[in-house]
Amino acid sequence: MIDVALAIVVAVVTWTVAAEGAWGAAAVFLSVLLSGLVAMDFFEPLANLLESMFPVEWAGRVDFIALVSLFAGGVFGLRTLSERLAPGFIAVNSRVYDVFRWGFALATGYVTMAFLLTALHTAPLPREFMGFAPERKNFFGLTAPDREWLGFVQYVSEKSMRSSEDGRIFDGTSYRFRTQSNLIWPTFIFRYATRREAASGGLDVSSTTAGGSSPNGASVSRPIAPIQPGGM
Repeated sequence: MIDVALAIVVAVVTWTVAAEGAWGAAAVFLSVLLSGLVAMDFFEPLANLLESMFPVEWAGRVDFIALVSLFAGGVFGLRTLSERLAPGFIAVNSRVYDVFRWGFALATGYVTMAFLLTALHTAPLPREFMGFAPERKNFFGLTAPDREWLGFVQYVSEKSMRSSEDGRIFDGTSYRFRTQSNLIWPTFIFRYATRREAASGGLDVSSTTAGGSSPNGASVSRPIAPIQPGGM
């Protein structure tokens, strides 16, 4: 069922964005892409702040609220800015008009769907629901948009947006194994899957302590799986 819901998201977003025209669709795509990157980088510090403001019963919800709120606010702000910079339709060659608007519209729909699927990992829901499973390719068994999006965010944080001061990257937990040369082992999906399982009563968390490591290195006070972070 989650596959059908994701397909509906792609279809609705694609149809809506295509109506913006070629340049409008390109502006919306960039707004969605940049907003998603910013939201992924800053949602956990914001969630920590919200947790200190909300009742303790909301502890399992603040991650999802922070992530979606940052994304929605970013898209709205960037789209408003783009409309002020270019308030009218910009003429595009008629032979490429439809290619541009439908191409950017489809890309926007897929990125939006991938982001929302990733956000579901942080939602206060069971470990598996509506056919959603963290280990599964959740888009009709063909692709894993959430893992693609997480991989893209990590790649960007390692390359163009990497901080030169501390070298931290998104989800940059590091481990050393004798038989593996790779030092970076992302834990986003595993951590949140464990937390959802614990929240639904399917896991004993008696040994779990408050405090952990967020993907971007920030302190997290919400209970998560007892994983030893390496940090970059």
